[in-house]
Amino acid sequence: MAAERGAARATLDAYRRDLTDVATLAAGRGRALADLDRAFIAGYLERLAGRGHAPATAARKLSALRQFFRFLYADGRRADDPTAALDSPKRRRPLPKILSEAEVDALLAAARAVPGVEGVRLKALLDLLYATGLRASELVALPLAAVRAEQPFLIVRGKGAKERMVPLGSEARASLAAYLAVRAAFLPKPDDAAAAPRASTWLFPSRGRSGHLTRQRLFQLIKRVAADTGLRPAKVSPHVLRHAFASHLLAHGADLRAVQQMLGHADIATTEIYTHVLEERMRTLIAKHPLADTAPASAPTPGARGLRKT
Repeated sequence: MAAERGAARATLDAYRRDLTDVATLAAGRGRALADLDRAFIAGYLERLAGRGHAPATAARKLSALRQFFRFLYADGRRADDPTAALDSPKRRRPLPKILSEAEVDALLAAARAVPGVEGVRLKALLDLLYATGLRASELVALPLAAVRAEQPFLIVRGKGAKERMVPLGSEARASLAAYLAVRAAFLPKPDDAAAAPRASTWLFPSRGRSGHLTRQRLFQLIKRVAADTGLRPAKVSPHVLRHAFASHLLAHGADLRAVQQMLGHADIATTEIYTHVLEERMRTLIAKHPLADTAPASAPTPGARGLRKT
């Protein structure tokens, strides 16, 4: 997965945890992970359901097992794939959690109210999340080279190490320029306090081991400003801002394919979770159609009846 699919570290860690979970259960019964059969894996999935795990969790774990056994089969280490005939647990696709435009405005206003360089960085982080729809992992790992003063877009390396260009609006560019002016305050400090700060290739440097702001710290900052706004911290996260970015774009007439490209979705089916926004906009447009309100109430025309029902 790392070498051939370019999977991110978080994805690799998740697959490792899922496979370790099954391997531990199998070892307790005197069996090796690579030798499991269809009956054992089906029983494992039933065990998950019995413990109250969500279908999405079971589906994710089955996906990890499928990747593993497909690899063993393709590599000639097994003569069969025990997951081939297993169906994924049925799951409903929930609507994405989003913030209203007014809630996002309040969040950005609260970030502007934070004093000093911390407030400048916080405003830049929130503006970039909402203006670009970046994933949290993509934002914190942006290299300094991704930002070019003469170009109104970011170059982002997303899942599978695929690069994409994401346009930046004027407000996001202004927030980013203000942050770059104070970025030196966040550079790692050397042991010698009198020495100059260490250089960093990251847009959002940090003194931590990774060298850049972590996803965990980004979550903390966002939830803190959400609390200052009066929003429930549990309601606000980088991914919720990503959903808001996509939903608000579509609500204002953006093309679904363009939103797919900006989000970095490999398949437009992933972007289609936002079609509820398009459906709502369609209902609004139809409600404004001249035939929607002008037909006599006593004898509505077939066309008007259809419009009202829609």
